[in-house]
Amino acid sequence: MKVVIIEDEQLTAQRLENMLHKYDATIEVLETIPSVADAVEWFKNNENPDLAFMDIHLEDDQCFSIFERINLDIPVIFTTAYDEYMIKAFKVNSIDYLMKPINYEELVNAIEKFKKLQKQYQEYGLESLLSSVHNKEPEYKQRFLISVGSKLNTIDVAEVSYFYCSEKITFLVSKENHRFPIDYSLDKLVLLLDPKQFFRVNRALLIKLDGIANMHVFPKGKIKLDLTPAMKEEVFVSLDKVTSFKEWLGK
Repeated sequence: MKVVIIEDEQLTAQRLENMLHKYDATIEVLETIPSVADAVEWFKNNENPDLAFMDIHLEDDQCFSIFERINLDIPVIFTTAYDEYMIKAFKVNSIDYLMKPINYEELVNAIEKFKKLQKQYQEYGLESLLSSVHNKEPEYKQRFLISVGSKLNTIDVAEVSYFYCSEKITFLVSKENHRFPIDYSLDKLVLLLDPKQFFRVNRALLIKLDGIANMHVFPKGKIKLDLTPAMKEEVFVSLDKVTSFKEWLGK
């Protein structure tokens, strides 16, 4: 398999290449490319690889600009530290979407997913492959296993109001104001939960739509949220998420 890595952080690119060779020593990394401009030039002057790994934030622009400048007919596995670009990624050649730091098992699953679809891609083209990926109804998490003392219990997602992170521990808060630590990061929860119902308003908080009691608009676009059950501290939507938050509310 021939791949291209589009990543502006050299150590991250090297780590990804090492993981690829750990998975399969015969994988050939044709090039590591740090920018949109360099990627456009490379694809114009070289044969397409079997698969590309693309970081979303490159040194000169977001990688989506590559698709705006050239007709790129290859499958892509996106890598990023930001979850808010997931929907945009799946509109352009996306086979999978991996959150940084990349987990080896998740990388393997993404490659295996691509390999299962590769024959169809070779026979019918990228459009057919992507159709197979994107037309499947996503399976979102329905319940969480929690521990209460020496007992185990489950909580349906319908009973969740929001999740928050404190001192590197993620807590689930139910509508009845019960709080339970869970073994998931907020980054992981974003991938597991229905994006129509959940939105990560800042680095420490992932809310559910029906967990919002009130919203207040402040000068310079700031938005304050009243949640139910209430949090002790004030809750604000991160300024860089205000636009996507409003779009989410209007869906």
